[in-house]
Amino acid sequence: MNVSETRIRVQSLPHRFIAPASYRKGRPVFGHELTIIALAAAVTVAAGFVKGVVGFAMPMIMISGIASFLPAEQAIAALIMPTLLTNLIQSLRQGIGAALKSTWDYRRLIATICLLILVTAQFVPAIPQALLLASLGVPIVAYAVAQLMGYPLRFDTANRNRAEVLAGIVGGFYGGLSGIWGPPTIALLISLGVEKTENIRVQGVVYTIGSVVLFIAHWRSGVVNAQTLPFSLFLVLPALVGLWLGFKAQDKLDAARFRRWTLIVLAITGLNLVRRALTV
Repeated sequence: MNVSETRIRVQSLPHRFIAPASYRKGRPVFGHELTIIALAAAVTVAAGFVKGVVGFAMPMIMISGIASFLPAEQAIAALIMPTLLTNLIQSLRQGIGAALKSTWDYRRLIATICLLILVTAQFVPAIPQALLLASLGVPIVAYAVAQLMGYPLRFDTANRNRAEVLAGIVGGFYGGLSGIWGPPTIALLISLGVEKTENIRVQGVVYTIGSVVLFIAHWRSGVVNAQTLPFSLFLVLPALVGLWLGFKAQDKLDAARFRRWTLIVLAITGLNLVRRALTV
């Protein structure tokens, strides 16, 4: 059989036997080259690990890493499902009863955050993002550095309710405008001296509720759609691997080291917000 006959036979094959164009070009079904898939998975494992250790910073790491080789909108879509599912697992690690108890114990914080997110989200176009990011990042860095240097901000139990509402107002305000409400929550928990396991669980509860709101919002906006959702679902697996490794590391940390590493990651988060403010 010569080359011409081979070409004729191949061209006459039914269409269903011809590999899709995405595969012939070396691209998987997610629409990205394998190198991009591997890089995104590596970033997600790292983000999951940090989240497993200190309970937060996964969106920051994923958006900073993935947006360096994909458009920002695709990076946002990619982190939605890994963030949602890891938050849920984090909140349920000690069981649903403990998660429900934390939800009730911090109901003022959660309710205030959700209310303020709904209210302030309407004003996104009116406030410059650079100003918003800087006004959150600078105080967060100052707070974390002060704590690390031995100048702690503490709330006693008598002021807890007011502290929850205040943190909820700040977190919800920034959450609605920028999608960032974690740092005020962490600052509250540290200032209240919340024990490590409960700290991680409360963060998981707060972030899970917020992640559901964000998923709905991004689905309605079109950022999450039939094209971007499969890639986000794929990244759940590396996120879970990283989270599992992070949990292993977290279990070995005593309270002092956990607090120190939480403050270090919080300071890095604040610096990243300032960096974004300067580059918007």
